[in-house]
Amino acid sequence: MKVTVLYENHAGFRKGLLGGHGFSALVEHRGLRVLVDTGTEGNVLLNNMRALGVEPDLIDYLFITHGHYDHTGGMKALLQVRSKPLKVIAHPGIFQRRIALKPRRREIGIPFTREELEELGAEFVLSEKPFEFADGFVSSGEIERITWDRAVGYFPDGRKDPVRDDMALIIDLGDSTAVITGCGHSGVVNIVRHAEKVGGKLVGALIGGLHLIGAHKELLEDIVKNVRASLYAGHCTGLEAFAYLRCRLGEGVEPIHVGKIIEF
Repeated sequence: MKVTVLYENHAGFRKGLLGGHGFSALVEHRGLRVLVDTGTEGNVLLNNMRALGVEPDLIDYLFITHGHYDHTGGMKALLQVRSKPLKVIAHPGIFQRRIALKPRRREIGIPFTREELEELGAEFVLSEKPFEFADGFVSSGEIERITWDRAVGYFPDGRKDPVRDDMALIIDLGDSTAVITGCGHSGVVNIVRHAEKVGGKLVGALIGGLHLIGAHKELLEDIVKNVRASLYAGHCTGLEAFAYLRCRLGEGVEPIHVGKIIEF
């Protein structure tokens, strides 16, 4: 299996790559290419795809981890440059309208309607239940939350948003699995436990944003004690949280950046 990071807060060490707030990664496994999320800006995503030799028409599936703008903003541009439809795997709740209140009230949901994306070729496969949508690729479905989570934002009526549409991609590696999360809103420990329950195998690697900005030491120690997977962390993990986990877990924690390739 090969994972190529296409969109991240930080650009890598190759000329022509662009960094930007958001996340996207391409997974190549068993002859299939699954794109996870699309970052915030379509022009940044397409620039990095060109620079890294990723052909939009060769993507077999798009997996959306949750309905926030920094994971879905590039969808429209991606669909526009393709010459054929694209199946999109996601939770039924991704199109809910959601807002943030700090530093000001603003929209943080998907910046497009379902209808305009379908007109461009998106074929949505929406399910809150776990299911294998391609050989070796499993949608986690809605993640069971036994311990703490990292939900953020609100609905327009003032209710807190539990981000129930937060899902992870589980990839079967044979003896173990690799899991890709967009922001980890369901909580790192919950994600790993749920993936092991769904996949029936130990999680060997967790890749993506872990949403640990501002997390207390006790929460970080819970990860140290209860997660044995290698962590490839970026996006909303936060520099302080990353540094803490790196100090505690050593080489079991690696940063990600645009252009980084992870192979198993």
